[in-house]
Amino acid sequence: MDQVGGAPAPSGDSALALAKVPSGIQGLDEITAGGLPKGRPTLVVGKAGSGKTLFAMQFLVNGAVHYDEPGVFVSFEETAEDLVKNVRSLGFDLPGLIEEEKLSIDYVRIEKSEIEETGEYDLDGLFIRLGYAIDSIGAKRVALDTIEVLFSGLSNEGIIRAELRRLLSWLKEKGVTAVVTGESGQGECLTRHGLEEYVSDAVILLDHRVTNQISTRRLRIVKYRGSTHGTNEYPFLITAREGIVIMPVTTLGLEHEALEDRVSTGIERLDAMLGGRGYYRGSSVLISGAPGSGKTSFAAAFADAACRRGERCLYFAFEESPSQIVRNMRSIGIDLQAWIDAGNLEIRSSRPTAYGLETHLATMLRDVQIFRPDAVVVDPISSLITVGSEADTKAMLIRFVDYLKVNQITGLFTDLTRADGSPEQARIEMSSLMDVWILLKFIESGSERDRGLYILKSRGMAHSNQVREVIITDEGIDLADVYLGPGGVLTGSARYISEMEEGEEVRNREDELRARRIEADRKRKVLEARIAALQAECQGVQTEFDRFSRELDRKKRAQSEERGHLARMRQADRAAREHDREQ
Repeated sequence: MDQVGGAPAPSGDSALALAKVPSGIQGLDEITAGGLPKGRPTLVVGKAGSGKTLFAMQFLVNGAVHYDEPGVFVSFEETAEDLVKNVRSLGFDLPGLIEEEKLSIDYVRIEKSEIEETGEYDLDGLFIRLGYAIDSIGAKRVALDTIEVLFSGLSNEGIIRAELRRLLSWLKEKGVTAVVTGESGQGECLTRHGLEEYVSDAVILLDHRVTNQISTRRLRIVKYRGSTHGTNEYPFLITAREGIVIMPVTTLGLEHEALEDRVSTGIERLDAMLGGRGYYRGSSVLISGAPGSGKTSFAAAFADAACRRGERCLYFAFEESPSQIVRNMRSIGIDLQAWIDAGNLEIRSSRPTAYGLETHLATMLRDVQIFRPDAVVVDPISSLITVGSEADTKAMLIRFVDYLKVNQITGLFTDLTRADGSPEQARIEMSSLMDVWILLKFIESGSERDRGLYILKSRGMAHSNQVREVIITDEGIDLADVYLGPGGVLTGSARYISEMEEGEEVRNREDELRARRIEADRKRKVLEARIAALQAECQGVQTEFDRFSRELDRKKRAQSEERGHLARMRQADRAAREHDREQ
């Protein structure tokens, strides 16, 4: 049963689901929806060096160590001593497992020259030998490496098919979960004989391809009877600590949670342009621009801000070494070495051409899983075009962006703008996937090229639509306020000269205002003196008027008294005359 696309479909009734055993191989159990079919054989095919033997051995070791399922490894090509030496570098302690009777290794030597093809060829001897090994340790898992050696001297397809069926049926009857490895065939045949894939219940194809001198390891589940499974090709790594590690990133979807809290950009004025609080946590940010426009400086400021919050940041660099980045950022006041020493920051540098896109992706995802960062920086994504086409690079980055979003990791990506197109056209068309897109652009003014910043989009938040000049000094990054001159936005020396001229004009106006203020003060004092003199003169007039008024009142009182005296005298005279007449 297949599931179209990369993700296994959810199983229906659990009672009807196929029983499975976990392989313990990271990523494989996810894309197989639980592991390998229990009690059934799984065919693992691939060319030389693809990792078949390691796959089979890791399946057995994981079963013995983690799931208490002893295993039997039967090799038809390598001796037990060689197998022990070959996997020791991966941390597999085969002698210890053998001593604990959790693992049995048997080397079956088969010489092609000793096999005579007859109609009576069978595998009864192998069944006896294998059955004894299984019963002696109570094995639940079996690995046969490789199946072609058993039939290397036969050309009769009928015998081969019959014995293959009998071998797989015998393994089922024993109730063991088996991994059988096989060599890749020619043309459309997965295996050398073209029969093994048809009689197996599950077939896994390992591929180690080289394209443009760059190697990539990939795994694909060709078929899986009775179970849904991922059908895409999945990149995998062979690591020194865990062996095969598969990155089933194509199973991701658009079901991630959108967080409400915000994180600083590391630049105060840029935070202000983004609603005053910076990026949404878990969002994806694209900073694009020409070479030298400051993309790495903005990325370093973001990483520095994350570490200052006590968070962890993982920085992937494809153009500079960690020490070079640390040195260069120190010149603008950002000390990344302190955060590296504190364990908050790790810088992983590698050349894009070191390996293929899928291996880059698998390595980056593995680093994220181990370091568990809160923020990730990829600087720059445009360098990956040297490894694959733009379409392949975009597909790889889409999966990485989705992985970060699902795990609520804030991602910042830098990208180089095209030299033959508009500044808004990046080398990799990733802008539609990004939540925030910031463009750094050179602004030519006179004989200078100054840096400018635009916020082309910022989903879910109010943001400034102004152009800001980017000023990078030994104290960090600053964004200058918009300065409009007669011909538009001014930057650099033109801005400085205009500010100087404007400042001179302001100073001249201040001087003129100061002179006018002095003259006004002088005139006010003259006026106040005149007013004081007039007030004094008015006071003298008022005093004279009061004196005259008092004198006049005195004279009026004297005249009134004199008139009263005369009136009394005339009245006395009249009274005397009347008295005389009466006499």
